[in-house]
Amino acid sequence: MSHVLVTGAAGFIGTNLVEHLLREGNTVTALDSLVRPGTEDNLEWLQRRARPGTLAFVQGDVRDAAIVTAAARGASVIYHLAAQVAVTTSVAEPREDFEVNAMGTLNVLEAARRSGRQPVVVFTSTNKVYGECADLAIDETPKRYVYQDRAHGVDERQPLDFHSPYGCSKGAADQYVRDYARIYGLPTVVFRMSCIYGPRQLGTEDQGWLAHFLIAATQDRPITIFGDGKQVRDVLFVGDLIRAFRLAVDTIDVTGGEVYNIGGGRANTLAVWAELGEVIAELRGAPVPVRFDDWRPGDQKIYVSDIRKAARDMDWAPVLTTTIGIRRLWAWAQSLGAGRPQ
Repeated sequence: MSHVLVTGAAGFIGTNLVEHLLREGNTVTALDSLVRPGTEDNLEWLQRRARPGTLAFVQGDVRDAAIVTAAARGASVIYHLAAQVAVTTSVAEPREDFEVNAMGTLNVLEAARRSGRQPVVVFTSTNKVYGECADLAIDETPKRYVYQDRAHGVDERQPLDFHSPYGCSKGAADQYVRDYARIYGLPTVVFRMSCIYGPRQLGTEDQGWLAHFLIAATQDRPITIFGDGKQVRDVLFVGDLIRAFRLAVDTIDVTGGEVYNIGGGRANTLAVWAELGEVIAELRGAPVPVRFDDWRPGDQKIYVSDIRKAARDMDWAPVLTTTIGIRRLWAWAQSLGAGRPQ
C-alpha cells in the first residue's frame, strides 16, 4: 500500500477519495484549510472511520509553500484537489482565485519535484478551460441543446479558450501540470472534469448545482436557474471518478503526462432544469418553486465530455447510471434534515 497526500481532502470529492484510500489500506495525509462550509463535518466523518495511524490531518492552505512541502514528504501519490471552485467568486476576487488555483498548484508541483520521490500527481482541472466552445455548432430542441456534429461530445483536442478568471487560473494550473511532466519528467495526469455529484456534496448556486438543487428540494427552498434551464451537462457519480483516479495511477506508464476529459459522457447527460426538474418533482412528489435569471459569464449551452481516450488508456467508463446516482444523492440529501448525515 502507498502513502498518499490529498489536498482539499475535506471537500466533497476529497472526502470520498480519502475514505476510499483508507479502505484500501493506504496511509493518507489530508491537507485542507477547512474554510468551506461542511469541511469540518467531513473531516470528523473521516476521522471516525480511520484506523489509528492511517490518517494524518494538516490544516493549511495550498498557498503556503512550506506547509505543502512538509505535507508532501514521503508521499508516492498526490491527488491535488484543493481549489477555489466558483466562477462568480473568481470574478469578484480574481487575485485570491489566482493565488489558490495557479500558485497553489505550482506549490504542489514544486513540493513533488523537490521531494526526490517522483510521486504521481493527479490534478483535477475543469471543462471550463475550453470556454464557451463557441465554435461548436448546436441545435435547440424543446428540452435541451444538442451538438450538431459531436456525437461523443468534446474531446481533448478542443482548443483551450479560458473564459473568466476561474477559467484562467485553472487553465494556467492545468498547463503547468502538463509541462512538469515534459520538463521535469514528473508523472502527472490532468483530469478536465465535467459535473461530479454524490453524497457529502454541499452544493451551492455557484458550484455543485445538482446537489444544490436536490438539497434545496428536500428543504422546500426555492431554486434559481441561470439561463433557460435547457443547458446540458454530462454528470458523473463520485465513485466512478474515484475509480478513474485509481486507474490513472495504476496505468501511469500510459497516463503520465496526459490530459483526460472525465465526466459521465454521452450516456449520462441532463438538461439542467428542463429534465432534472421533472426528476426532482417525481422524487419529492411535487414541483419545486423556481425562478429564472440571466445567463452567467462563460456558461456553456451544452458540454458533454468525450471520454473515449480514458476508455482506451485506462479501460475506464462510468458504471453507475444517472437514474441510480441521483436517487442515491437524493437519499443522502434527505438525511441532512434527519440529523447527522451518514
